Amino acid sequence: MSSVVRPKGPLPPKIYWRRRLVVLAILVAVIIVLVIIFVPRGGGAPTPGETPGPTGAEVIDPLVTPTPTAGGACDPSRIAITADTDKTEYAAGELPQLWFTLENKTSQPCTIQIGAADSVFALTSPSGDGDETYWTTADCTTTEAPAPVTVTLKPGIPEESQKVSWPRARSTPGDCTLTEPQVGGDGASFDFRVTVDGLSATKRIYLY
Repeated sequence: MSSVVRPKGPLPPKIYWRRRLVVLAILVAVIIVLVIIFVPRGGGAPTPGETPGPTGAEVIDPLVTPTPTAGGACDPSRIAITADTDKTEYAAGELPQLWFTLENKTSQPCTIQIGAADSVFALTSPSGDGDETYWTTADCTTTEAPAPVTVTLKPGIPEESQKVSWPRARSTPGDCTLTEPQVGGDGASFDFRVTVDGLSATKRIYLY
C-alpha cells in the first residue's frame, strides 16, 4: 500500500495524519486570501447594455426638465387681465359686484406685486365731453395703506381678486361708501374699468 495512505516512520501513524491536515488547512487559507486580494468584487467592467453611474449620489436624468420652484417678475405683455362682474344688467336696488382676473400666458410661473395704489376700480359713463367718472376706489381712504401683496401666477391658471361692491352712488375724494343718491336707471350704461400695475381692462354694465 502507498506511503500516502499508510505513512511510514518511527512515529505513530496518527501523528503523520495530523501534520498533513495542518498543511492542508494552511494551503486552503492561502488560496482564500489570494482570491480576496486578486479577484474583483463588483465594480468590474460594465456588461453590455449596463450604464455605469456614481455610487451614493443622486442620478439625474438629463432628459427630464426640472420643475420650476420659483419665478421672476411677470412680463406685463404676457399677462392677460379681465374686468369681471357678477352680471351685465342690474335691476333697481341690485349692487354690482366687481373684481378682476389675471392669467399668466407664459409656460413658467412668475410673480406680480399688487398694491392699493396700483389697483384702481372705476365706474364711468359716457358723456358729451368724454367719460365721466362716477365712482372710484382711488377716493377710498384708509388709516394706513396696506403693503403690496406678491402674487405668484402659475401658467394658464386664472387668479381672481377679492370682490368689491359698488353702492350705485358717486364717490367723493376721501369717501367711496356713499349710498345716496343712486345713479343710473332706465338701462343707463356704465363702464367698469380696472387698472392693475399698468394693466387695464373694461367691461360695460347696464343699470335699471
